[in-house]
Amino acid sequence: MMLSAVTTVGLLETRAALARNLKSTCTACAQVSKTTQEMRLTWGRQASALYSVSATSRVAGVTEKTFTCVPIQGSGTFAVEAVLQTSVPRKSSKVLILQNGAYGKRMGKICDVASIPYHMEDFPENSIVEPSRVSEILKENSSFTHVSIVHCTVYFVDAMSSFGAVPLDVEASQIDFLVSSANKCLQGVPGFSYAIARKSALEKCKGNARSYTLDLYDQNEGLDKSGQFRFTPATHAMLAFQQALSEFEEEGGVAGRARRYKENQRIIAEGMRRLGFKELLEPSVQGYIITSYYYPSDPNFNFTEFYNRLNDKDQVIYPGKTLDTDCFRIGNIGHLFPEDMRRLIQCIEEVCHDMKMRIPVRN
Repeated sequence: MMLSAVTTVGLLETRAALARNLKSTCTACAQVSKTTQEMRLTWGRQASALYSVSATSRVAGVTEKTFTCVPIQGSGTFAVEAVLQTSVPRKSSKVLILQNGAYGKRMGKICDVASIPYHMEDFPENSIVEPSRVSEILKENSSFTHVSIVHCTVYFVDAMSSFGAVPLDVEASQIDFLVSSANKCLQGVPGFSYAIARKSALEKCKGNARSYTLDLYDQNEGLDKSGQFRFTPATHAMLAFQQALSEFEEEGGVAGRARRYKENQRIIAEGMRRLGFKELLEPSVQGYIITSYYYPSDPNFNFTEFYNRLNDKDQVIYPGKTLDTDCFRIGNIGHLFPEDMRRLIQCIEEVCHDMKMRIPVRN
């Protein structure tokens, strides 16, 4: 068991083997070029293997013939912005953003800056996006050319914290662009993100971009022609990602990783319930990546103190990202295991006692 546990969905715990791959190298050397091409091909295979109809049944047919992977320097938001401002034509286009939280709102800000017409359809942040409502919106308004959701038209999915652990049938879902980041469920380190793009959709994007550096079409063209990034790549993170992909396959791909994450989340949920903490989401819509909890109403509770005391015990949790609710989050992805979750619950109970909070806590 590790001495510390980072239970967030940003910077994750990783294995020591990844650190050994974080070595200095020339940005234009053959090794980096070879790594980039291998990773793009691997992502193509991962898109087929990761997004299966189920974890144990037949694999969905997402192939290199139909899809390409475009890595982009920067965090996951860089990939989100690259897709939005590259895939939407400059004229006669409108994006429908389906938002139930802060990350959907962020897409709206990206469109504002890039002067991209859009409509923000709001859903409660403690519920799922209702497909029936989306269908009604599209029937009522034929001006929408792109649909963007966190997870006809050009269909864009932000799968930042689900890619690699949550099964998804890309072809059946008719997804055109899907984005994620190296440092999420595939357990690499921060430094780059990527868009898995349907080639037929990407080919129509030439000249659309409102940004030079975030031009997804040009980025793909450059990688295809030279095997190299147009600008300095995140070499350390890319080399470490090779190791991360090997570890992903060793664990059993989506099925294996999902199995561990689900067990982690189960232990967190049961432990926090025993301590009296109330989950933000109902069990019917709760996932197994991250769990949000309301601040308890105990007069002795103070989140900053709660956070710092846990941090002193080498347990790092995550402040809330909700728009209207005071809450905090506990992530269970990364190189974390059931014993780490039990240790976290033990530390939370100790901190509650130290803060003279009543257990079970008041809500």
